[in-house]
Amino acid sequence: MKYFLIFFTFTLIAVISIAGFRGTKTEKTPLYIFPDMDRQQKFHPQGENQFYGNRMDDRMPVGGTVVRGTGLNQVAVFSGEYENVVIERPELLTGKDANGDEISEFPLPVTYELMELGRQKYDIFCTVCHGGLGEGNGVTLNYGINASNLTTDIYRQRPDGNIYNTITYGYNTMMGYGDKLTVEERWAVVLYVRALQKVFSATEAELTPEQKRELGL
Repeated sequence: MKYFLIFFTFTLIAVISIAGFRGTKTEKTPLYIFPDMDRQQKFHPQGENQFYGNRMDDRMPVGGTVVRGTGLNQVAVFSGEYENVVIERPELLTGKDANGDEISEFPLPVTYELMELGRQKYDIFCTVCHGGLGEGNGVTLNYGINASNLTTDIYRQRPDGNIYNTITYGYNTMMGYGDKLTVEERWAVVLYVRALQKVFSATEAELTPEQKRELGL
């Protein structure tokens, strides 16, 4: 027992000497066993550095320059094919015309590739609530979350810009996906939703002879 008390006392003193008392303030550099990039060299907001003459980390923009792009797509911004959506085609980004009205005309060329892109993104982000066919019978229905049935007349009659903005910003309890889907991907989802709506609203008169044969009509 004597040796145990001696060992315990020595261990306690060693731990306190190294770690200190809980809540004790110190200006000593912490002892890092696994730094995990906590002490990497970088500029901090309103921090100081020794490089610039005024020792400020924050820098003013270079005089006579303007921002181009978002800073997240540098390769596209500095290529010759870069398109500034905000300036050149604002309706593509906002889903609204110059008067602020939601556009009804789909703003992109309708292609199979765009439709396939819409299907992929719909399956990833929309199916869980709205279901595979847009009827609102997704997995969340089992947990009391009733998503809208996108195949009803009320949604078929809404302009494309309205659906686009709903995807971008959300509606009621639905979250927005503007931070997860690009502009093109959002319009692709709009296109695919229109295709789902067409499945439930199409009439036999709209079918081609080949389609009728495939359906046995």
